Amino acid sequence: MVKKYVVLIVVSLLLAACGGGKAKPENSAAKYFQEGERFFESNLYEDAIASWEKVRDTFYSPELSMLAELKIAETYYVSERYAEAATAFADFLKQHPNDFRAATILYRLGLSYYQQILSADRDQTHTENALRTFQELVQRFPNDPNAQEAGYLIQRCKTRLAEHEVYIAAYYVKKKLYKPAIKRLEDVLATFPDYYYRDEAFFYLGKAYLKSGQNDKAQTIFQQLFDQFPGSDYVEDAQELLEDNS
Repeated sequence: MVKKYVVLIVVSLLLAACGGGKAKPENSAAKYFQEGERFFESNLYEDAIASWEKVRDTFYSPELSMLAELKIAETYYVSERYAEAATAFADFLKQHPNDFRAATILYRLGLSYYQQILSADRDQTHTENALRTFQELVQRFPNDPNAQEAGYLIQRCKTRLAEHEVYIAAYYVKKKLYKPAIKRLEDVLATFPDYYYRDEAFFYLGKAYLKSGQNDKAQTIFQQLFDQFPGSDYVEDAQELLEDNS
């Protein structure tokens, strides 16, 4: 995914921060800000963050402090420190919920969560956070340039959440815990009707129905598998289960 800067330095803002009556100390907020820019351009991300933290903590200029906060968050992201980036972007939105850059920051916050998503067999907290953030972006800013990409990533997040649920349900089926398996698989099919790998969900749900004595439901769900995914690897296994149970 192409990385881009969220915040551009506003020259007039820097001039205003540096100007005024008497001369400012050598290491003024504006000087630290510009120092951070030079470090960033040289890929010295730790040094850039340190310089911008000085700007943020001086409280010399509210405008520069806000820019420094965003620069720190963006630098965390660019340097692939996604957990810290997510925290920084989220903190900025809490402090400045009506900032004119809110749509862009929401997008970067969502990406920071998205970059931390784990495989389907592991905890999906980051997936849930990314999904919620992208959905907020699309709902609040439907015409934002990043809204279309956010919509695509929403589908990716939903797919991973569905994969996670099916993974757990399949484990339950193997352990003969049919009731919780059925609950999860029914929820998957209801919550994610466009889930691409529904054939796997159909198979394990049909098997759970069959093993728990719900033969009619098993027949119905297996028929959906046969009709919607005739080329699936699960078709033959489902047919064998039905034959063994007849």
